[in-house]
Amino acid sequence: MLSFKKLTAFALLVVFLSGCSGMSTRQKNAATGAAIGGVAGAVLTGGSSVGTVGGAAIGGIIGHGVDNIRK
Repeated sequence: MLSFKKLTAFALLVVFLSGCSGMSTRQKNAATGAAIGGVAGAVLTGGSSVGTVGGAAIGGIIGHGVDNIRK
């Protein structure tokens, strides 16, 4: 049963990551920032949904703006 769960998780990871192939660098940065911010918000607030969503929003904004700093 454990190998089925691992195989399913791997297949889902491949499907989700293939959806990012047509994204611009700015979109990838925003998505990465949102993911990291969501995890950080959840950790800092003890799993609060408001903290998770807030962290994802702030992370997405920061990730979107990173492209401007590099140029």
